[in-house]
Amino acid sequence: MINGKCIADTIEDNKTSTGFNTTIYANNLELTREEKIKKISGYFRQIMLTLGLNITDDSLRETPNRVAKMYVEEMFSGLDPENKPDMTLFNNNYKYNDMLIEKNISLYSYCEHHFVPIVGKVHVAYIPKDKVIGLSKINRLVEYYAKRPQVQERLTIEIAEGLKKALSADDVAVVIDAVHFCISSRGVRDINSSTVTTNYSGRFLNSDIRNQFLLMLKNN
Repeated sequence: MINGKCIADTIEDNKTSTGFNTTIYANNLELTREEKIKKISGYFRQIMLTLGLNITDDSLRETPNRVAKMYVEEMFSGLDPENKPDMTLFNNNYKYNDMLIEKNISLYSYCEHHFVPIVGKVHVAYIPKDKVIGLSKINRLVEYYAKRPQVQERLTIEIAEGLKKALSADDVAVVIDAVHFCISSRGVRDINSSTVTTNYSGRFLNSDIRNQFLLMLKNN
């Protein structure tokens, strides 16, 4: 392991992330969960002091530790490859070979430029072959990749590639429609815009199949 050297995001090679230039340091796994919380708590305490907050106040005293635990155990839990969900597959005994769509999956991620929320919906489709995937596992895969500092374009690809790898199949489509708080709560403060990203592969590159998928997304 190369201490402190920034490496490409590959679970297979280093068990640290995903393969699309997410910058995770090679020493990411050298610290235990408790050590990470302790370090982040100390750093955040200094941030609060620098901002001029009275950290002896009853309301603020435990904030550094609360924030540290939230970062490690919740908001950025996807940085730990041990949290990657097991993808339960079942035999496609019914020989179902049309598209399967799971839409309106809740998305809560965090912009890597400002560490503020990205909130929206993820829509996923795939065309089964020999195996089908447990539906809840799609939600958990989305959550895993979302729980790290992200850009939406990379997140879209990561979800698609993760699903293709789990299914050993290429017929996958992913659409994300999300609001970025770095736009809505700061900067231009535009509360009306959202960002849409897509990733199509396999049979979804066919315009008829892709349009069928997009039409299904519009139907309630």
